[in-house]
Amino acid sequence: MSAFGRAARRYFSTALSPNTNATLTSKEKSRAVISLLKAEKSPDRIVEICRAAALTPESQLDRIAYSIAISSLSKSRSFDGIRRFLEESKGRPDLRNELFLSHAIVLYGQAGMIEEAIDTFKQIEDLGVRRTVKSLNALLFSCILARDFTHLKRIYVDFPRIYGVEPDVETYNHVMKAFSESGSSSSAYSVLAEMDKSGVRPNSITFSNILAGFYREEKMEDVKKVLKLMEAYKVPRGLSIFNVRIQSLCKLKRSDEAKEMLDMMLLRGVKPNCATYSNLIHGFGKEGKLEEAKKLFGDMKSRGVGPDSQCYFTIVYYLCVGKDFDAALSICKESMERGWFLNFSTMKALVNGLVSINKIRDAKEIVRVVRKKFPKKGELWDEVEASLP
Repeated sequence: MSAFGRAARRYFSTALSPNTNATLTSKEKSRAVISLLKAEKSPDRIVEICRAAALTPESQLDRIAYSIAISSLSKSRSFDGIRRFLEESKGRPDLRNELFLSHAIVLYGQAGMIEEAIDTFKQIEDLGVRRTVKSLNALLFSCILARDFTHLKRIYVDFPRIYGVEPDVETYNHVMKAFSESGSSSSAYSVLAEMDKSGVRPNSITFSNILAGFYREEKMEDVKKVLKLMEAYKVPRGLSIFNVRIQSLCKLKRSDEAKEMLDMMLLRGVKPNCATYSNLIHGFGKEGKLEEAKKLFGDMKSRGVGPDSQCYFTIVYYLCVGKDFDAALSICKESMERGWFLNFSTMKALVNGLVSINKIRDAKEIVRVVRKKFPKKGELWDEVEASLP
């Protein structure tokens, strides 16, 4: 182990705060790991950080840390590092369980390493762990992450029989999603028939996946047919169904129809959420209909639906594209007050836009605030600041 690895292991094994000598909580430790992983570029050090931290999928923050590590290693094409780390982790006594092995399968899928994901699934009982539908579902999900629909179809058809695992509704939902994303949405009807045969009832996620696929392929007659099927299965048209229909219509640049869907929701007493409005704002913004986007942004707040960070980022981006810099400035300030700062390119576009309408003082103020918030990124703003009048 390198000097860095030994230092990292000492830090996490003692779990001491350098400032107070107080023992870190597990959440504080996990946040420290995430911070280190986000800053680290060296594949070897990323693996050493993960080893030293003794991550476990039982912690949500640790799962995030795993995902960040695998993403970084994948970007640097360090697939041997991924394989070495995950295979080594299988030897930890505290990770000899289906929860970790299922998570390892998903992480392999995230890295596009489907053969390793399949091998891990096959090894489960050899490692002394009982295999259930949980690991089968993880394997199907890993195929979706890797966009490997050929393997997914083979696993769906063969593995339940070979390994004696009974599919559940999540299994079928993954399959529906795969067919939807691979342009084979019509296969959903045969999967529904298989669910009936197996005595597994579809739920709203099942139909959300089917609807998304038919919208993507612009098969509107099938959309109507699926909505009727939902009635037959007594699955209500709740928030998730409305949201997937709104998002799908917006992706097709049919935002006016999506807005009608919002009106229908309200008439039926279905309360929209942040995702509902975010999809609509994104759709209208993409179509250049900024007044409608601004109106929706105001409407969501008046209805008590708080915009999340992504919603702020989306509307400011499109307002800058449409050169409505006054509105963009107002919403950007509101976002920064909440601690949500846009990415550099959008901020730069806003600053330059404010200069173009002679709002020099506001432009300089934004640069000042961002510099103070992110001092390490000051170099990015040197050129922008130098060009300000």
